[in-house]
Amino acid sequence: MVLILPVHPAVSEFNYPRILDNPWDHSPITVYIDNKSVPPHYSPTYYTQVQKALNYWAEGGNGKLDYTPVFAIVDSEKADIRIRWVENLQKDQGVPPKVAGVTVPLIVNGRFIRVDVMLGVGYSQWGEWVPYSDTAMLAIAKHELGHALGLNHSNDKQDIMYPSNEQINNTNPILSKYGSFLLFAVYAILAIVVFLSVSYVLGRIAK
Repeated sequence: MVLILPVHPAVSEFNYPRILDNPWDHSPITVYIDNKSVPPHYSPTYYTQVQKALNYWAEGGNGKLDYTPVFAIVDSEKADIRIRWVENLQKDQGVPPKVAGVTVPLIVNGRFIRVDVMLGVGYSQWGEWVPYSDTAMLAIAKHELGHALGLNHSNDKQDIMYPSNEQINNTNPILSKYGSFLLFAVYAILAIVVFLSVSYVLGRIAK
């Protein structure tokens, strides 16, 4: 049986949620990181963040794996895990807004045969493009690689496998914290400028 399985949120933490308990039947797990066919807003530093994410899981990750993964980065699209960056996940993959990454495992007889990991590079806010920082990319890569290693979503907000991560959401801390206030201030200033301009013009006409 061949099944392409989307990742779904977990509903219970009694047993740590997993897609599969032992997803890989071999070691090392080969990884292809596509830094050649990249979208316009890709940053070369993102590659390093994925390497750090691989090291994170190789060193134990969140402590929820029943095995210690060993990775081998290869220059072949036939790798076990294939990682690439996507400009617009909503448009390209049809995912909901604010989804920063997608992991799609190919499962045969209860084992992962291949896993495709797609990482976003940012999002649009107020009509402006906001790229993910290196900190955000590291968190996204850790999370998606957790899925590639068999883990599902956690209900623990402190866990890297929690569906929403503050390091991702607060890519631009100033906009995230004060965005609404700044937007109101901009509109208020524009309103004042328009009012003063109209008043000036009307005053000139009255003379």
